[in-house]
Amino acid sequence: MFWIIGIVVTFGSVAGGYAPHGSFAVLFQPLEYLIILGAGVGAFLQSNPKWVIFGFLKSFGKLMKGAPHDKKSYTELLTLLYALFKLSKTKGMIALEPHIENPHESELFQHFPSFSKNHHAVDFVCDYLRLMTMGTENPHELEALMDQDIETHHNEGHAISGAVTALGEALPAFGIVAAVLGVIITMGSIAEPPEVLGGLIAAALVGTFFGIFVAYGLFSPMGKNLEQFTDADSKYFECIKQGLLAHLQGYAPAVSVEFARKTLYNHERPTFIELEEACNEAPAV
Repeated sequence: MFWIIGIVVTFGSVAGGYAPHGSFAVLFQPLEYLIILGAGVGAFLQSNPKWVIFGFLKSFGKLMKGAPHDKKSYTELLTLLYALFKLSKTKGMIALEPHIENPHESELFQHFPSFSKNHHAVDFVCDYLRLMTMGTENPHELEALMDQDIETHHNEGHAISGAVTALGEALPAFGIVAAVLGVIITMGSIAEPPEVLGGLIAAALVGTFFGIFVAYGLFSPMGKNLEQFTDADSKYFECIKQGLLAHLQGYAPAVSVEFARKTLYNHERPTFIELEEACNEAPAV
């Protein structure tokens, strides 16, 4: 939502400042836009693998969504972890197998729809609980493996945001290319009257304007937004990691989720009392 508001404010401010003394007809230079955006898209396709390109196309939903997780989704996550840890403590790790082997059919997971829709998080939790049921007992080794797993997921997200940022950095240069081509056309018409030359020079300068404007007013902020989305998503996995490690070290379920809760930023962290109330209402399986 704020991404859309930001675009409206950016474009509106530039247009509002230009309108009193300028003509929008002069800015309508479709061939300049074709040169800049076409060259930018071509460079984007040359410099990125297929999965990054398609990942970028899928990322518009993230831009519209804003932050990937909020206080409500973290409360749900911590409550789920509490329910899993409690089940493990009361009935043994073997009791987790039906849930972690078929998470999408798990009666327990169905009580937590936000978590269940996040297939990366579901796989992360199930994979490491499965390792625990198989006898993994060294928390340091498991932590190192989790860190590598989280870093891989994090780097995948940053590859997409970095590609968009790189596109934003390239567009001003393509704007200069369009402007130079416009100057070449102008020089070929040097014998024309001043009013014609003025129009040609204005068209050339539009290329420079457009390249800089869409770079810093659209694509660079888009890349930064996606970068922050990836960082915030990694925090979700960090929270899971701390809870699982505390559980592996033998802490009580309430203490394990408290370890996980402490990793969160203040604006998204449920209070101790809020989490305690949510855990007390956790479904029993």
